[in-house]
Amino acid sequence: MSSPTSSSPDVPTLKLLLVGSSSVGKSSLLLRYTDDEYLNPEEASATIGVDYKVKSINVGGKRYKLSIWDTAGQERFRTLTSSYYRGAHGVIIVYDITSRESFDALPTWFKELDVFTGSSDVVKIVVGNKVDKEYSRVVMEDEGRKFAEERGCLFVECSAKKGVGVNGAFDDLVNQVISTPSLWQNTTGVRPGDRMPGGVPADHAATSSRGNVSLGDPTGYVRENCNC
Repeated sequence: MSSPTSSSPDVPTLKLLLVGSSSVGKSSLLLRYTDDEYLNPEEASATIGVDYKVKSINVGGKRYKLSIWDTAGQERFRTLTSSYYRGAHGVIIVYDITSRESFDALPTWFKELDVFTGSSDVVKIVVGNKVDKEYSRVVMEDEGRKFAEERGCLFVECSAKKGVGVNGAFDDLVNQVISTPSLWQNTTGVRPGDRMPGGVPADHAATSSRGNVSLGDPTGYVRENCNC
């Protein structure tokens, strides 16, 4: 049972999206962040439509609800997932540092964001995943950083497999969203475009000593999957 605070209609909902080509590790990043576990690609099936999770956090004494959507990267699901861009506050655009094709596809994902998010204030972070495969790297870190800087985005490289840099990516994104009041200051409860398939956030909060959100605690979340 949730506490009155976690179920309050005054709790702002911050909607986050994970986008990128298929097999770049979006689902693995989300699972590492929420469960501190790794999704083995050999045992995992591709996301069909949208996978969804929610987490309640406390930042500077104020509660927020993170609504996180892992969108399918396959072309045939693009029309299905486009509706989930609406109302997004932050977007993680993922590529695989061992796949030039996934990096070259980034401009296409940015075009979709421009079309479907409906706000130029949406915070974006470009994430280069799979740094544990340094020996197979084909996209240099400087390339990824330059791409992000040219588009005014945050940037980080990480490894969902090793858990390196994953929490930092979510930390940076959420802190930037919270620092952009025009995105969420009129947000309470569930927004249009935030259709949530049941469940409420766990009564859990995580903060760092600096007042910024720390998302490293793998406990206290409620997992809701929507395989549409």
